[in-house]
Amino acid sequence: MIVLGVESSCDETGLALYDTERGLLSHALHSQVAMHEEYGGVVPELASRDHIRRALPLLEQVLVQADLPMERIDAIAYTQGPGLAGALLVGSSVACSLALALDKPVLGVHHLEGHLLSPLLATERPEFPFVALLVSGGHTQLMRVDGVGRYTLLGETLDDAAGEAFDKSAKLLGLGYPGGPAISRLAEFGDPEAYKLPRPMLHSKDFNFSFSGLKTAVLTVVKNNAADIANVCEQDKANIARGFVDAIVDVLTAKCVLALKHTGLKRLVIAGGVGANRQLRASLNEAAAKKRFKVYYPELEFCTDNGAMIAFAGALRLERNPDAAQRDYAFNVRPRWPLDEIEPA
Repeated sequence: MIVLGVESSCDETGLALYDTERGLLSHALHSQVAMHEEYGGVVPELASRDHIRRALPLLEQVLVQADLPMERIDAIAYTQGPGLAGALLVGSSVACSLALALDKPVLGVHHLEGHLLSPLLATERPEFPFVALLVSGGHTQLMRVDGVGRYTLLGETLDDAAGEAFDKSAKLLGLGYPGGPAISRLAEFGDPEAYKLPRPMLHSKDFNFSFSGLKTAVLTVVKNNAADIANVCEQDKANIARGFVDAIVDVLTAKCVLALKHTGLKRLVIAGGVGANRQLRASLNEAAAKKRFKVYYPELEFCTDNGAMIAFAGALRLERNPDAAQRDYAFNVRPRWPLDEIEPA
């Protein structure tokens, strides 16, 4: 079975073709980072319009890459939510229109399920069950994953997501947008002893997170150094960045270890854009060696939003329940869609 995946939940347009027998056939992605950079963040209306421009050229690209005629597609999966309403509508309308024209079934996929399952696209795949840390710009959650659609929420952020804290703290340091990768790179040149920032909820004995206070701590340090960030020297910026990154990595690592101990599991899966962070990966790998558990990561190209994870999640669901796909093509989107509301496959 060959599944076309369409992702358009925010600021990346992704399409991919996944074959349940041969694996990932092709994928293509367009990032809107350059367009949104001058605004300091994602502008929803601009994001939606850009998805319209990119979807069909990317479809042609993945078909050419896979050397596959469009008629060979067996089903189409698209991101139904959560995400920006306008952006989701573009992807869903493209997917359902194409499915109608080809007389193929169509399936709405939960965006976070795509992220959770994306490490299974790697060469070294985790087996169920496992603990998953879903860590991105919009979400920070710890889950027990017992199978496709079988997710138990262990804990989540009570305010800012980790990726959001990265971006906001980077903006406080004058690093622009997107800030997460920039503050991580700058932190590599910082002194870990210069600033010891707070580790929110590190000892709360539960699996929840809170990062808004850490962002405020960065703001306080910046203001104590100078009235304007432009007057803070580059080395001090690097030191502040290092203090921030170390704090957030320490919290994420400690909570993951606690969740593994609580569940008795020995497999940890990292999913979402922050999963590409080198400091986080190094910290988790060190903890895994000490505590004797195994960490699984998506390929770097699949950490951020992409069509491959949607095609793959759709294929897994259709393998388990061929009737999950619809043929009425009356699409709807769910900008807010808790993961625990989706049905088991």
